[in-house]
Amino acid sequence: MLEHSHLRIIQALHNKGTLTEASTSLNLSQSALSHQIRHLEKKLGINIWERGGRKLRLTQAGEVLLNAALQVLPVLDQAQDTLRAYAEGKQGTLRIGVECYPCFEWLTGVIGGFMRAQPEIEIDIINRFRFSGLEGLIHHHIDLLVTPDEERHPGIQYQPMAAYTLMLFVASSHRLAAARHIKAEDLAPETLLSFPVPTERLDVFTRLLTPAGVQPHRHKQLESIELMLELIAQGRGVSLLPGWLPLPQALQQDITKRPIGTKGMPKQLFVALREGDRDIGFIDQFIAIGRHQAQSRFAVEQGQ
Repeated sequence: MLEHSHLRIIQALHNKGTLTEASTSLNLSQSALSHQIRHLEKKLGINIWERGGRKLRLTQAGEVLLNAALQVLPVLDQAQDTLRAYAEGKQGTLRIGVECYPCFEWLTGVIGGFMRAQPEIEIDIINRFRFSGLEGLIHHHIDLLVTPDEERHPGIQYQPMAAYTLMLFVASSHRLAAARHIKAEDLAPETLLSFPVPTERLDVFTRLLTPAGVQPHRHKQLESIELMLELIAQGRGVSLLPGWLPLPQALQQDITKRPIGTKGMPKQLFVALREGDRDIGFIDQFIAIGRHQAQSRFAVEQGQ
């Protein structure tokens, strides 16, 4: 009953908001688009849109179709891109999801090495997900997921890239800069800076603060690693970050890294993939290049 074109219509109307703009984006006349909407509603026996002036607003039934379109269309688009790449003599497209904000510099080096080895492979980087990165992998929105968190799921395997250590980044003039190691209570009066990740997935909470029953004075989330490091250097916050994270030259004298606890806080970086894709040659090569560069860079940055 539902066709690919119906989902495209739903998506276009939702994104554009008016018949005029949606028809333009679909290369249809406004009357043709109106006819297709009426035909679809007649087939379904239910209204999927209601008017609000010049705007169109989804009904509850329309929301169901929109959710289906948002899940199905990316999979179809990926298949079309891959088939187009085959037709053009390329081997395919590798879509990489990223759930590790500090990893982009490392990933840039990995992609450079991979593209030199596989010049016929297209690469897309995705760092924002409608759902989670794992769900994006399960539903074929991406092919690989770079993540520091191993969430077990049937049909998904995690390839370890390299081990590293989380450390507290503080201003060199900060009271904690001279501490031998950091305890949970040390962070109680501090402004804690983190990336916009749910607290249940932040190691500073799950492995340090929450078990000790401690909350920071303030918790501020930032997307920009550059801004975060600048705030740390100015003494406006502290943050738990990978010890391998390189500091900009201008801030190297202004930021100090301190270990967590007497035993440190170890962590692992993974690349997750679907089990059925493990034998694809270029995916296996990407993982090998990523592992080599991660192990080299992480060890150097942490002085190991």
